[in-house]
Amino acid sequence: MSISITPAAREASRAKDYGKVIELVRKDARMTQTQLGQACGLSQSAVSRLEKRGPGAYSTDLLAAVAAHLGIAGHLVGIADTAVRDGYDTMERRNFLGGVAAAAAAPALAALTDPGEGSGQAATLRLGTASYRRLDGSTPSRELAEAVRSHLRLVQQVTRAAGDDRQRARLAAVGSEAASLVGWLSWDMGDHGSARTWYGSAIKAARAAGDPLLAAYQAGSMAQFEADAGNGAQALNWTRTARKYLHAHRPAVADAWLSTVEGLAHAAAGDERAADRALTAGRAAAARLGTEEPPPWPWVFTFDENKVAAARVTCGARLGLSSWVLGADTEALSTGHAKRRALLVLDIAAGHLAAGRVEAAFAMASRAVDTGLQYRSGRIVDRARAVRRSYRTASPPKVVRDFDERLHDAYL
Repeated sequence: MSISITPAAREASRAKDYGKVIELVRKDARMTQTQLGQACGLSQSAVSRLEKRGPGAYSTDLLAAVAAHLGIAGHLVGIADTAVRDGYDTMERRNFLGGVAAAAAAPALAALTDPGEGSGQAATLRLGTASYRRLDGSTPSRELAEAVRSHLRLVQQVTRAAGDDRQRARLAAVGSEAASLVGWLSWDMGDHGSARTWYGSAIKAARAAGDPLLAAYQAGSMAQFEADAGNGAQALNWTRTARKYLHAHRPAVADAWLSTVEGLAHAAAGDERAADRALTAGRAAAARLGTEEPPPWPWVFTFDENKVAAARVTCGARLGLSSWVLGADTEALSTGHAKRRALLVLDIAAGHLAAGRVEAAFAMASRAVDTGLQYRSGRIVDRARAVRRSYRTASPPKVVRDFDERLHDAYL
C-alpha cells in the first residue's frame, strides 16, 4: 500500500532525484538509515549513498526493494508499480536467506551494479551472487561452497548460450564475480590450491568481459590472497598486473586500494620500508576520496582511511612490529562480521606477542580460535597456528599450553 507523499518528495520525484524521495519518506516515517538498511538487506552507508546520488541512473532492483519497504508508489521513483511488488518479494527472500544480522554486516552488492543493465539475466544472476556473499558473514564457508559452485555453473551455462556478444560480455562479468566468491570461500576453508585456481578463473572471465576495472579488481584480490599466504613476490607481481589493467583511466579508489594491497605484499616479503611507503600512499589517497561518493563497481565496499589503518595492523603483525599494531585504534577498526573481526584480533594478538605480552596475546588468540571453530574457518585456525609458531620457548606458560590443546582438538 502506498503512503501519502509530501510536496517536497513529489518535487524531488519530478526532478528525478529518487534518492531524495527515499530520504524524505524515510525521515517522515521516523526511520534511521540503519533501520532501513537492515530491513532491505543493505548497509547504512549504502542507504546513505543511495539518498545522496541525485538525479541520474539508479539500480532498478534497489529502488524497487527500498520503495517496497517504505510504501512508495513505483512511479514516484521512476519504475513501474509492479516492480515495487517484485522488489518486496526480492527483499523478503533476502531477509529469509541472510537474516537481518547478516544483511547489516555487509553492503548489498546489488546496489552497486552497473545501473545500465536494468533487469534481465545478468542482473538476476548477479543478485544471486550478492545474496550468497551476504550469507558469508553468518554461515560457514563449507556450507555455502557447493551452492555457490552450482550457481557459478549456472552462470557459465547461461553465458555459453547467450545470443550476442554484448550479453555474453555482461554475463562473463557476472561469472567473474561468482568465481571470485568461490575463491574467497576456498581461501576461508584453508584450501589455497582451489582459491588460487578460482581467483585465476575470475581474472580470465573479467578479461573476457572486456572490463579492465573488474580485471584489476580481481588481480588485486589475487594479490591480497598471495600476501596473506606469505607469498610476497607473487603478491607484488599481481599488484603490478592490476595497475597494468587499469592504465591511466582509473578511479581514485583504485589507487588507494591497490597501494594498500601493495603494503600487504611488501610486508609479506619482509620489507618494512616499502610497506610503510605503500601504506602512507594508500592513506593519503583514501583521505582524498569523497565520503559521499559511492565506490565504483566492482569496489563494492566503501574504502576509507580505517581500511588502510586495519591493513597497517595486519602488516605490523606480519613484520613483528608491535608499534604498528598496538598504536592503532583497534576498537574503531573492529568492524564487519565475526570472521573478519577474528582475523583482526589475531593480528592484535601477534602485536602483543611481539611486545612480550604473552598472557594477553594468547588470551585474545583463544577467543579468535573459538570464532574460527564456530564458523569452521580454516583461514582463522591457520592464522592462529601462525601466531603460535611465532612464540618459541622450552617452558610455555599455562595459557599457551591451553591454547595448544585447543588447536590440537580443532576439527573443521
